Amino acid sequence: MAKKPDDISTLSFEKALAELEEIVQKLESGQAALEDSIALYERGAALKAHCEKTLKSAQEKIEKIVVSPNGDTGGKPKAEKASFD
Repeated sequence: MAKKPDDISTLSFEKALAELEEIVQKLESGQAALEDSIALYERGAALKAHCEKTLKSAQEKIEKIVVSPNGDTGGKPKAEKASFD
């Protein structure tokens, strides 16, 4: 494999996801040797973790955005939903 595991943190979400999809296809094909499959699996696990971390960060940013009735956005946390128990 040409890429090193330590460069994953510099990948965009889209590039990391595309590489992860390639790895899944290679593993599902069953054509990789055992040692290559292990290396691919390790890389895939790291890419998955990177994608999850990036998505969580994006979700947290989105949840902080509040749109007021007049359409302004702000950085205030979203209000808790009312409970109807």
